[in-house]
Amino acid sequence: MTVYPIVRWDEAGETHIARWRSEAVVAPPQRAMVVDDSINADAAYRLACEGTALMWRGDFQNARQILNALARRTDLKAVKAQKAAKATKAHAEAPLALMNAAFNHHRLAQAQRARILGMLLIPLDGDYGIPLRRAPDLRTACAEAYGPADDLPSQPSVASLRELLGIVGAHEWRKKGVDVPALGARIHPHYGVFAPVRGEYVDLVAEAPLPAIIKSHSMAFDIGTGTGVLAAVLAKRGVARIVATDQDARALVCARENLSRLGLTTQVDVVQADLFPPGRAPLIVCNPPWIPARPSAPIEYAIYDPGSRMLRGFIAGLAAHLAPDGEAWLVLSDIAEYLGLRSRAELLEIFGAGGVKVVARSDVRPQHPRVADTSDPLHAARAAEVTSLWRLALA
Repeated sequence: MTVYPIVRWDEAGETHIARWRSEAVVAPPQRAMVVDDSINADAAYRLACEGTALMWRGDFQNARQILNALARRTDLKAVKAQKAAKATKAHAEAPLALMNAAFNHHRLAQAQRARILGMLLIPLDGDYGIPLRRAPDLRTACAEAYGPADDLPSQPSVASLRELLGIVGAHEWRKKGVDVPALGARIHPHYGVFAPVRGEYVDLVAEAPLPAIIKSHSMAFDIGTGTGVLAAVLAKRGVARIVATDQDARALVCARENLSRLGLTTQVDVVQADLFPPGRAPLIVCNPPWIPARPSAPIEYAIYDPGSRMLRGFIAGLAAHLAPDGEAWLVLSDIAEYLGLRSRAELLEIFGAGGVKVVARSDVRPQHPRVADTSDPLHAARAAEVTSLWRLALA
């Protein structure tokens, strides 16, 4: 009896079964048919929209071309729907309500796009080799995402080409790393761990004045450490002991590897915890997900915080874990306010309910490319966004 999902398809008069791999935890397709280089983009798009997965048996590079064609058709349809929805509501709703509607429409479009593009399937041998013409060697990248290979060609699996390309991208990020000027070094994110490509929030932590109590009690907690980048910044700033926590197994491995590479393991302990470790610290840093909405896949939990769970849990836990005269540093974008998902008043209410007060705040405007992309349906929110470091103390 299998303990993992499977995908079935008919080929050469026989029914075939393979393990279904999906890091997004997408259910295996109910229908799949074998296709090759002879299929055209319009036919592939029609089948994908109807819910029929395409088991690719042609040239791998041609599969990438088909995927690009599916993306173009899906994106064109989404743009037309977005324009129609905007025109319908333009005179009926306030700007904030319009932006909230745009966000919800954008998320639905993203889910639809992921569903359609996820219908192009690639076979994998037991060792993650791809039995297709001109297929690249993705065995190392797949092992990083899926775990050690079975190394048995008789135990095949299947994954969507879209997911495989995402795995390849993550593998390249892991190899070359992300330059972090505040560290004078590179951080190497693992698959499924949020990469610190938005350097402005790292700079906020690197530049904020340390609380005076650090001079006599040099200790800090980094809650939800991810790659370990903020713990590394605090260590470079001279904090003698840091406990970095995360509940994700991949993040724990990633953080430990990065801190070891930087020579900071004697200063930083990485431990598994849902938010706080035992005890109190005079400085507690947290960079929670910024958007209080439901993620569509586990890999999105670094971006989306349903119901502001992590934010609320962090603030609520400060009374029991922040040392007297200490500070909590909350790194948070205000994009949720421009998307109509959480108001500034609601954020301040969370602070008040947690028994903390605002000591100071440092702000910076993001510099990522989407800020200037006027074709982005969420451009108005991204253009107005400010990332802040809230310095909090017990009230």
